[in-house]
Amino acid sequence: MTRGALREVDLPGSPPVVSAGRPPWWLMAVALLLGVLVTADLLSRGRLERMDLRMSEIVSDWGLKDSAAYPLVWVLTQVGGRVTILVVLAGLVGYLAWRRGTWVPALRVLLAVAVLTAGVYAIKYGTGRTAPAFPGSYFFHAEGASFPSGHVANAVLMWGVARWQAVQYGLSPTIQRTFWWLSIAGPLVTGVAMVSLDFHWVTDAVVGAAVGIVLLGVVHALDATVLSRWVYAHEGSRTT
Repeated sequence: MTRGALREVDLPGSPPVVSAGRPPWWLMAVALLLGVLVTADLLSRGRLERMDLRMSEIVSDWGLKDSAAYPLVWVLTQVGGRVTILVVLAGLVGYLAWRRGTWVPALRVLLAVAVLTAGVYAIKYGTGRTAPAFPGSYFFHAEGASFPSGHVANAVLMWGVARWQAVQYGLSPTIQRTFWWLSIAGPLVTGVAMVSLDFHWVTDAVVGAAVGIVLLGVVHALDATVLSRWVYAHEGSRTT
């Protein structure tokens, strides 16, 4: 693991052509505030719930779930699917382990999965919001797990982690730019597809993106304060 502890400036490969994508503190603060305000409005049955209902009526009238376009739109939802992204990340961390002799990217991915699972499901089960297609007229129910959208949060966080590794380990400019586009467009495509199929409310997608931004910042912070120090400590113990 010692080679995996190299600093970014020491890493061979292509120079950065995009940023690593660590969210600035102000963006994390805005995302956190947005998530809190939207959640409070929904729990109080405010205006955003009525907006969600109106948008759900509109997309229901489109009838995409019963049309020939359904398979294509469903595939777009998988841009934020956990399996899809983890397959790509497995290839990325496997390549870095093989070519650079580092397992740090794998540890970062595992950290991100743990933070994502704990954070998103705590909110889902804490609010109990039902999806648009949930039987009956419930908006909050013990079985509700629609809020926030895990697909959108997953897209923000995990494509963000992939972009980070591609930049830090100096992968080719094409790969860096590809992951940059996925980190930006992936959550948007996922959110629009999920809402257009009436799988999620609009606010589910919005708060999912906000949660993803906050969690991406948390993973960066934990990497800098805990994971990297642990790696450097092991590097030191092996070289003494």
